[in-house]
Parts: sequence; C-alpha cells; structure tokens
Amino acid sequence: MASMRSSELLADAYSRIDTIVSGVLTGLEVDKANWRPAGSGNSIAWLIWHLCRSQDEQMAQVAGVESVWHRGAYAQRFAFDLEHDSTGYGHSTQQVDAVHLDSTDLLRQYHQAVLAQSLDFIGTLEDADLDRVVDSRWNPPVTLGVRLISIADDCVQHGGQAAYVKGLPRAI
Repeated sequence: MASMRSSELLADAYSRIDTIVSGVLTGLEVDKANWRPAGSGNSIAWLIWHLCRSQDEQMAQVAGVESVWHRGAYAQRFAFDLEHDSTGYGHSTQQVDAVHLDSTDLLRQYHQAVLAQSLDFIGTLEDADLDRVVDSRWNPPVTLGVRLISIADDCVQHGGQAAYVKGLPRAI
C-alpha cells in the first residue's frame, strides 16, 4: 500500500471546505444569505465571502500567483461598496452590510475558482516544500505547512459559522 503524501492530505482538507460551503449555499435563499442575526451578526454572505477572500489572498501569496479576486475581476463583478483589496479583516458593521448579494451564484463561482487554484497549488507540493518559511515576522517563523493548516482552519471555522446561521430561525 502506498503512503499518503502531505499534499493529498491537504487536498482532502481543502475539499472538505468545499463540502461545507456547498452545503450552506445549496437551497439558500438570498434574503437568508444577507440576513444578519440580531441585526449585527455576520451574514452568511459575508462569512462565505470572507472565507473565500482570505483563502484566495493567502494562497496566492504563498503560491506566488495573482489572486483569483484580481485575475477574475471579482471586485468589479461583486460591486460591493468596499476597498478593492478588502478581505473582511477588521470590518465594521457598515462594511459587513456592504457585502450584500442579489444571488448566491457569483459567490458560488468565486468559491469554486478559489478552491481550484488552491488545489492546483497543493497538488504541486512535495513534503519538503512544507518547511519553506513564508512569514518571518513571527517567532518561530511561519512555514508553508503551518500557513496551509491555518488557512484551512480559518475556512472551516467560518464555514461552520455560516452553516450555523443558515439553521437559525429568522426571529433571532
């Protein structure tokens, strides 16, 4: 029996993010996607958009490629009233409100494009690549392996939050 490569394990983890996101977006009505629990919680639209933006920018940085967001002109296509490079970190309540969808189709398309770019990069990795330092501002410096796990962890958390919000009654 052949041994599992680290890249195969990472590909499985990132594919599970897709399972979460696809499950949230399937059957999701646009008004529920834009709804903010208690009027100030994060909407599903914002959570999934932020998940995708974060994964996209961080993965592009470690892969040394242009982000899907820029290459696919998604800022213009979404047309949110946000800074062009915004990823959602530190967003105010007004900025969360700005992530408003007319349909979930473009969000699903963006997620699929980010996932494809992530899986393409992960598929090129050898185990030794995971030791490459990608951020020396930390002590200890962050390696590619640690960064890829951190990205996946963040995405799974936001995907779980979106799934939770989807299940909430609108009266909350």
